[in-house]
Amino acid sequence: MNLFGRSSALRPATASAAPAAPEGAVRPSGSASAATAVVPDAALAALTGDWMIDPAHSRIGFSVRHAMVTTVRGAFAAYESRLYFDGRDPARSHAEIVLSTASVDTGVEQRDAHLVGRDFLDAARHPRMTFTSTSVRLAGQDVYRMSGDLTIKDVTRPVVLELTYIGHVTDPFGYERAGFDGTTTINRSDWGLTYNARLAQGGAMVSEKVRLQFDIAAIRTPE
Repeated sequence: MNLFGRSSALRPATASAAPAAPEGAVRPSGSASAATAVVPDAALAALTGDWMIDPAHSRIGFSVRHAMVTTVRGAFAAYESRLYFDGRDPARSHAEIVLSTASVDTGVEQRDAHLVGRDFLDAARHPRMTFTSTSVRLAGQDVYRMSGDLTIKDVTRPVVLELTYIGHVTDPFGYERAGFDGTTTINRSDWGLTYNARLAQGGAMVSEKVRLQFDIAAIRTPE
């Protein structure tokens, strides 16, 4: 991986035959259990393959309650990704994302300097944070649950992302694109991000709960 490089070789979409229904797929029958079964959309078989996140059209960010009355939002500007999506068998899909902790951006320079310092991300000693998937399952129509390991400051803990498939297109330059929105909420102290200040009226300056957001535009990569 060319870590934190924003350029990569992309390939235009190529014409392919219409995808066939998954071999051995079980279709819902009259029973109650079968009627509620979730079956992958056969049309997604054409998306099976390797992808990467397009940083120019994606956002990997977070939001956290500040001073109990407002929400601060930020994002990581530099990251690398490896994605594999299996439209026939979602369980075979997997993802890896490596982010540069020093690239955090909330729009306020002083706040960003605090976040990359020792009180929070400690980017000098921990320059990367990572997410590596461990399993994927289809949870509903266009909804996937991706379990994985999130590592921050050398602490690794499991998280579960809920991903919604938005759709796919071939852009005017001939590149295949697919969109996903994902989210999960973590307790930052579980990863050693324990800094806080108390308010005179009670409560904390920064909430323990942090919502992570993945607005992903993925581009198919060369085989």
